[in-house]
Amino acid sequence: MEVTRNVILDLLPMYLANEVSADTRALVAKHLDADPELARAAREMTGSMSARDVPVPLTKEDGMLAYLEVKRLQFRRTVLFTVTGAVLVFMLMGLSLATFMFMTEQGLR
Repeated sequence: MEVTRNVILDLLPMYLANEVSADTRALVAKHLDADPELARAAREMTGSMSARDVPVPLTKEDGMLAYLEVKRLQFRRTVLFTVTGAVLVFMLMGLSLATFMFMTEQGLR
């Protein structure tokens, strides 16, 4: 069985946390020697030790799902801001009308 880059990416966080067996450590180290780009990313990650920093290749379907999720969240945010703005405008209009009526009743106008 061929060990692909994706397998190494799966193992990389545990490798960097020193939580793998000697055989796995040797396998990942051998692959990092052959893949300079991934080795550079692994060196950069050693300081942060965050699994979110591991470069994960996205398929087109994953990219499209992420795009659609962002668009959905943007739409919800836009609706929320619009409704909030409309409520504020109506509240200000009501306050202005109440102030006008109060001033008219008091003969201040």
